[in-house]
Amino acid sequence: MDKRYEVYALTDRHFYETPDRPAAPGRDAAPAFETAERAVPPGWRAARIGDWLALTPVDPLAPLAPLAPVDPVDTEGGPRSGPAQGWKIHASATRENAERIAGIVWDYCVPRAIPFKFVPGPRLLHLRNVKYAARDGSGKFVTVYPADERQLQTVLEELGALLEGLEGPYILTDLRWNEGPLYVRYGAFARSFVVDDRGTLVPAVTDGAGRLVPDRRAPSFQVPEWVTLPAFLEPQLAARNTTTVADLPYRIEKALHFSNGGGVYSGVDTRDGQRVVLKEGRPHAGLAADGADAVTRLAREKQALEQVSGLGVVPEVRDWFTLGDHRFLVMSFLEGRPLNSFFAERHPLLSPDPDPAAVAGYTAWALRVHRMVEEAVEAVHGRGIAFNDLHVFNIMVAPDERSVSLLDFEAAAPIEEDGRQVVAHPGFFAPPDRRGADVDRYALACLRLALFMPVTTLFVIDRAKAAHLAEVVLDQFPDVPRAFLAEAVAEITRTPAPLRAAASPLPAGSPPPAATPATAAPSSPYASLAEPGDWPYSRDSMVGAILASATPRRDDRLFPGDIAQFSEGGGLGLAYGAAGVLYALSETGAGRYEEGERWLLDHTDPVPAGTPLGLYDGLAGVGYVLDRLGHPKRALDLVDTVLHEKWHKLSSDLQGGLAGLGLVLDELGRTTGEAELEARAAEVARILQDRLAEPRRAPRKRRAGLLRGASGPALFLLRRYESTGDPALLASAAEALRRDLECCVAQPGGSLEVDEGWRTLPYLGDGSAGIGMVLDDYLALTGDRPDDGPGEFERARAGILTAATSRFYAQPGLFQGRAGMILHLHRTGAPPERIAEQVTGLGWFAMSYQGRLAFPGHQMMRLSMDLGTGTAGCLLALAAALDDEVPARLPFLPPPRRRP
Repeated sequence: MDKRYEVYALTDRHFYETPDRPAAPGRDAAPAFETAERAVPPGWRAARIGDWLALTPVDPLAPLAPLAPVDPVDTEGGPRSGPAQGWKIHASATRENAERIAGIVWDYCVPRAIPFKFVPGPRLLHLRNVKYAARDGSGKFVTVYPADERQLQTVLEELGALLEGLEGPYILTDLRWNEGPLYVRYGAFARSFVVDDRGTLVPAVTDGAGRLVPDRRAPSFQVPEWVTLPAFLEPQLAARNTTTVADLPYRIEKALHFSNGGGVYSGVDTRDGQRVVLKEGRPHAGLAADGADAVTRLAREKQALEQVSGLGVVPEVRDWFTLGDHRFLVMSFLEGRPLNSFFAERHPLLSPDPDPAAVAGYTAWALRVHRMVEEAVEAVHGRGIAFNDLHVFNIMVAPDERSVSLLDFEAAAPIEEDGRQVVAHPGFFAPPDRRGADVDRYALACLRLALFMPVTTLFVIDRAKAAHLAEVVLDQFPDVPRAFLAEAVAEITRTPAPLRAAASPLPAGSPPPAATPATAAPSSPYASLAEPGDWPYSRDSMVGAILASATPRRDDRLFPGDIAQFSEGGGLGLAYGAAGVLYALSETGAGRYEEGERWLLDHTDPVPAGTPLGLYDGLAGVGYVLDRLGHPKRALDLVDTVLHEKWHKLSSDLQGGLAGLGLVLDELGRTTGEAELEARAAEVARILQDRLAEPRRAPRKRRAGLLRGASGPALFLLRRYESTGDPALLASAAEALRRDLECCVAQPGGSLEVDEGWRTLPYLGDGSAGIGMVLDDYLALTGDRPDDGPGEFERARAGILTAATSRFYAQPGLFQGRAGMILHLHRTGAPPERIAEQVTGLGWFAMSYQGRLAFPGHQMMRLSMDLGTGTAGCLLALAAALDDEVPARLPFLPPPRRRP
């Protein structure tokens, strides 16, 4: 799970949304600190920038003010004029003292005309400090922008004295000032950008030679090499370095996991040689829903483990100590593997044609595992403890697979408290009405379905989906007892006791009953929902959902989609923004959405600062789409903006690099007749050829696939070859494809997938299917059949075809899910029955939005309408496979000129 998505699922029940988004009409607005409600002082300007309230002086206000006038804040909340970078001061805070700290900072900075910003409400402060908040922003409640090092020291001394004794979470990126809540870090005040070593546009600072370089924001204090640490900060650095693990009786061998609450480490007790796990808790950080910090939750875990000690289903407590101000719980090391790790090697649907014997064997294994988990939970309940965080990552299966243990008791609580769940995996997150032991019973019900269809995160969107998934499980695993699933559906979908109707077992020969969310009418929204394969009815239904979700009055995005749209320029682009949805609508015969086109034109004039430059992530892709929609002038303007940046330093890939830019330059050069663009496309080709001539890095140290691997450059070089006939381009394309194939591994069933070291990927964006798309084009142009049998590319193509025909994929999206397989199978000329199987499988993920067909986005906690992860991408794939009248395709990937 990508924990970043949880915060974006808190604001809106349908779509990913920023937590600072104002409340919808009819809903109460989140409370603000009293300081945030103050009137803006004369001579100052205030602005909401994301989850910050920034205040900047316009004119000097007092004799104490040494600064020249500054303009309104930039997009980061720092001053637009004055110093562009330097030492900034952060103050951390707890919910209890945040109001006081904000008031003290306001009262100190305003008379001195020092720009500052702060988080204006308790909810936003809480979200900055939750367990899976970004560690580089954790703890930051206030930012103060001193004019120079002299003022930096003055502010630290004076403001530090005013805040003495107030606590807050430790800010990992910064150096702490004395023992209070103030911290310092060198970085940018005003926003500028640069292409980093990986070819990505990132925030920048100016180095000692006047060059823009990345503004590093790792969760550890660093001083840029061209900056000298002020002498008055040297004692603070020395104090920071005095805390080490050298005196502990434990040898830490490996970090197992990091969160905002601290780390989890495996190690050895040097006194007896026993393997142990050390779990760290940071004070005031890693907050749960009830406000408990990591230290409090770690103490709860210790207490719960001691209460259930000796059952043989939990780790035993070995030690409890403090290091610095961090708490550590030491537990016995449990041998085995977490339950989730068995899916990749054991699940029978990870092949095109599952062996019935394998399906039956897996069914028996899964039912046995579930029974062991139930027994373990019942044993814990017998000691009066509710686990409260049961999911497939917290279940350890013993090496002999004859027993299981439960891990991670930080959310555990006495059953008698009848408490709600405060920390949870999204796929097992109980509704608010479940309390005490009922929380674990809900998770056990989810586990019944997850063992066969591990997509229970969909229940976060709509618990009624449980009945539909139960139907799928019965169809794919005929030996699963019908009552086993009926009980799970009844538990997952039951309403609170006063509203609950009696649930009955499934009658023989009938599907599971339709589930009813607690807030919905007593009927399933899936009975009348369009099936993906029912074309063109499904097309009209998806288009209706997309257009119903549009928000043309918003500035940050037009269509709801992935959380990437909330980063710089993300709401515009081809992968996650407006351009991609408009492209899909146009390509699939759904017609033009003129209001959406006007939105995209308005929001690229001017171009937002920091918008990426590439095909799928930025301006090149927006320009390509606008040109196809009949707006060539704006398209040329956007490409001209790109060419005025340091585009030569972009990465080579298709997502945001030179390959995608080169394709757009080549295309616009032809459609507009601009010779300059053709010359730049040729220059891109030379740069990519030169890079491909360099020695290859080890496969594990590079990305592979269509979007971020060498297949993107291969695609561009093939398109250039088609227009120029230069055989050197074809040879370079072959080299690029071989580089990506080096990163692939053959699976036992014959599928060929990208090997990332800890997982293998068959998908269109970062997996082998995307490589297969470009392989098909290469083979169409060259052939690859030596006299002694199929060549290397033909063999790879066959393995990729197998990878694209598995019975199960974990997500529906175009770039990382089943829709991408549909698109690839159609394009590569796979048998129609294989395409039909994938279209049916896409229906497993079908969701309802206003009665219309829609699909969940990445991580499946909310719906998405974008091209890369959501409904628009599914629409494009289905149109390509099912509609002979429209040439639906991805940009620059028409059907190969000759079938392989």
